[in-house]
Amino acid sequence: MTGTEPGAEQGRKSQKKGLCSSCGLCSIQEWPVEESITSCVFKNGWLGKREIKLFGRERSLDDPVEMRFGITLDRFTAQLKKPIPGSQWSGMITRMATRAFEEKLVEGVVSLQRTPDHHFFSQPVLAQSLDEIHSTRGNKPVLSPVLYSLQTACRQGMKKILVIGAACHLHTLRDFQERFDYLKEMEILTIGIPCVDNIARSKWPWILKRMSQSPDTARHIEFMQDFRIHIRHDDGRIEKIPYFSLPEELANPGIFPPACMSCFDYLNSLADITIGYLGAKLLPDQNRQWVLVRTETGKKLLTLIETELDRFEEFGNWECRSFVQSSSKRIIESMKEIDKEYSTRRKIPVLAGHILAGVFGMIGPKGKGFAHYSVDFHLIRHYYYVKFRYPEHLETLVPRHVRVILEEYGLPL
Repeated sequence: MTGTEPGAEQGRKSQKKGLCSSCGLCSIQEWPVEESITSCVFKNGWLGKREIKLFGRERSLDDPVEMRFGITLDRFTAQLKKPIPGSQWSGMITRMATRAFEEKLVEGVVSLQRTPDHHFFSQPVLAQSLDEIHSTRGNKPVLSPVLYSLQTACRQGMKKILVIGAACHLHTLRDFQERFDYLKEMEILTIGIPCVDNIARSKWPWILKRMSQSPDTARHIEFMQDFRIHIRHDDGRIEKIPYFSLPEELANPGIFPPACMSCFDYLNSLADITIGYLGAKLLPDQNRQWVLVRTETGKKLLTLIETELDRFEEFGNWECRSFVQSSSKRIIESMKEIDKEYSTRRKIPVLAGHILAGVFGMIGPKGKGFAHYSVDFHLIRHYYYVKFRYPEHLETLVPRHVRVILEEYGLPL
């Protein structure tokens, strides 16, 4: 069997109360569900032993860059010389997956396609043709059972696959492959996407309507380095909404799944290679991406497309302390306010929001500094979310470097 997995709906229904990102592993019928649960990142915690297993060590607490970005062999920004139409950015992940399949490094690609009835909703797929791989391009900002497609790969006896996933997928996958025998004979290559603030699909239409003036024509959405949300529509138009002008109700932590708010690996540190955009320069008519090569396998994947890239060095100043500190107190208070009522009104008018975003764009962090800011912002937010709302999970979930970063800012533990 190829193509879309018929068990996607079952994967969604498997989500239990509590911390669950609906990764899809628990819906696989080739082994007991209890074994899948044993490998859940929300049972085992983020990084720690998994990082040591992959790299032979944990990230250095004396290296402020490695604490934020994880262990890497190389970091740079790049874009495809010939972008792939319909991609979120230039299409580097899609092209890398295509080349891995063409070169027979893998027999199939575990990823996501869009559902037929909703552009932003996803369904798991084991792609086994170039057309199927091409159909996986673009971001799907909802909880997604990516790992469910491992069931088909197992049933077909595949020995080499590529998995494209978020950090929760790859943490769980690496633990399961090591812990149990089912996947031990399978060579699994991984491409990681930086991931934060995904949405339960039941809430996505409500959220999109509060962001966009034309939600039905929206095709791509991203929180960008210019402190605006960029929404690309089906006619190519890009709608830009300042972060500062969103309705107050979209600042409610409760609109996000508890699993996403309990994530401590924004940059997908257990992937062979992570490809996103945070550290890239934002330029008109360009779609530069940020590449973090983490393992020798990641270097092999990069080699597949290296001659097809325009490559650039990282840029920007590292320092962003004042920007993080200016929002840290507000973040902590918002995580405490479990029963707060949020207004439907915009925090400030859109025009004023654009002015403020323009000022932040001029004086605020850029490039690796913006990535630094974004990582620290989310680590702080998620630490206090778990501390106040899931305190019983705090010791298990939080990696040791997070507390070191909080102490840098003088924040209470």
